[in-house]
Amino acid sequence: MEKRVVFNGRLLPYLLLAPQLLITLVFFYWPAGQAVLQSFLVQDAFGLSTQFVWFENYEVLFSKPEYYKSMLTTAVFSSLVAFFSLSIALLLAVQADRHIKFAAGYKTLLIWPYAVAPAVAGVLWLFMFQPSLGILSQSMRVAGLEWNPLLRQDHAMTLVVMAATWKQISYNFLFFLAGLQAIPKSVIEAAAIDGARPARRFWTIIFPLLSPTTFFLLVVNIVYVFFDTFGIIDAATQGGPAKGTETMVYKVYSDGRSGGDLGGSAAQSVVLMVIVILLTAVQFRYVERKVQY
Repeated sequence: MEKRVVFNGRLLPYLLLAPQLLITLVFFYWPAGQAVLQSFLVQDAFGLSTQFVWFENYEVLFSKPEYYKSMLTTAVFSSLVAFFSLSIALLLAVQADRHIKFAAGYKTLLIWPYAVAPAVAGVLWLFMFQPSLGILSQSMRVAGLEWNPLLRQDHAMTLVVMAATWKQISYNFLFFLAGLQAIPKSVIEAAAIDGARPARRFWTIIFPLLSPTTFFLLVVNIVYVFFDTFGIIDAATQGGPAKGTETMVYKVYSDGRSGGDLGGSAAQSVVLMVIVILLTAVQFRYVERKVQY
């Protein structure tokens, strides 16, 4: 007979939930509420007086062409990073799942970049591709390739995309590898006996069974690109040159801290939060339909 543990006290569940709820309230709902409130306010240059202006900050924000440029930059940046980080991580996970020599060391080396802070990752890639002192940029110059992310927007975008992709590959690799190891080997062996080649086995069996993991990582990577890449951009390009790598999250920082426009910066953060929530909702509404659990 199966024994079940029953807690008679009604207070215990709430006590167990209290720490997590407190953390969520303090570090998410309270700052989000402050940002929404600040987006309706305008302060003077000295911060001595505050005026309630309703939706004036939003009207001014959507009348600026540079804000739409930051939206386009964010769309391009997020699409490239999400695509390359997921694709490369899946390729590496498939290779690591095979029976090869030194597999443990291979997996450990792939996991290490996840421990690197975003700002450090930006500095590392800037150091390698710095136009005058970078090791790789000097090799490119010898090969006759001009490289200068400090002056050219396309080079700067390439730099931050590579840094953000490299930073996120380890996280995606861990989940893809766990998903691959959870797939029953008997299913793959049965397909091999039926004559299915490796490529066909991957696209018809392995990848569909990985769809829950892929969907989860797609949602996580979108959130990562919109928020967690701030440190990489700040360390590598600071939104330049000519705001060519200024994403929405970096514009919130630059307008609020450097520009002193706290109300406009708060309005941008609210818009960014709404966009991420809508993107997540769309993914759960439409993309999840193709997930095979």
